[in-house]
Amino acid sequence: MTRKIAGMVLLFFSMQVKAQSSGQIPLKAAHWEFAPDKVRFITHRDVPAMALTSVNSQAILKNLDFRDGTIEYDIEPVGDDFTAIYFRRADNKEKECFYFRTPRAGKPHAPQGVQYAPFLDEVNLWDLYYQFQGPADFDRNRWNHVKLIISGRQMRVFVNHQPVLEIPYLEGNTDHGGIAFDGQAYIANLVIKPGVTAGLSPVPGLDPTFSDARYLRKWLVSQPDSMPHEPDILRDFPSPKATWSPLIAERRGLVNLTRQFGKSVTPRLVWLKTTIQADSAQLKKISLGFSDDIWVYVNGAPVYADKNRFGTPMAKVPAGRCTLENTSFYLPLKTGNNELVIGVANNFFGWGLIARMDDIEGILLEY
Repeated sequence: MTRKIAGMVLLFFSMQVKAQSSGQIPLKAAHWEFAPDKVRFITHRDVPAMALTSVNSQAILKNLDFRDGTIEYDIEPVGDDFTAIYFRRADNKEKECFYFRTPRAGKPHAPQGVQYAPFLDEVNLWDLYYQFQGPADFDRNRWNHVKLIISGRQMRVFVNHQPVLEIPYLEGNTDHGGIAFDGQAYIANLVIKPGVTAGLSPVPGLDPTFSDARYLRKWLVSQPDSMPHEPDILRDFPSPKATWSPLIAERRGLVNLTRQFGKSVTPRLVWLKTTIQADSAQLKKISLGFSDDIWVYVNGAPVYADKNRFGTPMAKVPAGRCTLENTSFYLPLKTGNNELVIGVANNFFGWGLIARMDDIEGILLEY
């Protein structure tokens, strides 16, 4: 009997060592933080599983600080909302996110099947990073395999063994942290392999706008003001008492006001200004991506106002997201220096601006 018990203990110890060396994460209540009425640990389709039972379920893995490596799991999405994994999670405000749009299940060519987005100060910046989404062949009522390879600033994502996203630059403010899941889904076979990056470089990938001199990248920005009324383009303008700070656009020419000023509890307005030098009086076409409202002045005169509000008739293509497809118009420039001033108001999720001239012949932008 003693020999039999010793053998069972040795077998149990060997199984534990094997599980730890393979990175297998137990789907048992003791290893997770969760609300008991939102998460259950069950057997589903013959395997141990974690059931996230509602759209606002959340489960946070205990005692793990993840930086780089491979994360794999099986997921069966449920319902008609989104379901996500968070990584490098400092807290609920600062984290990285990959998620499924469950309504796209069974639609492998839908362009918005999956998305990566950073959370900055609790704001999901999905509307500022339209380029980080893609189609994926997944479905309800079956297991779907997910694999994330994360290395430094880069990430590759596979769904059911097919590549679906390649992120050249993870945009979050964190470089390490916890792992969590949310949304309505079953999760199984979670494996985390720290340091296993399949040769993916940690160095940021290419910014496709890097050598494009048409982007307006160098700005001065005012401090945010609450917006108690709708600004009037014929009347409102930055106060002469406004204080200005330098602000450089990020990758893809994005002026990320959420990163600069954090979450907006109520609508806020800032002013951006820059100088365009022209060798003669001329009209120059500019394209703007913006979120959410803008008011544009050249040399103190109003030239354009618009809104890009998701879920309303005012939403711009594509679906209220911030891209250069949002709008374009002409700037009336005089010979010499021209002051371009743009008011940008926040209404929903991410807050920002992208500005690119159609061409720069005969003009000089600030760099």
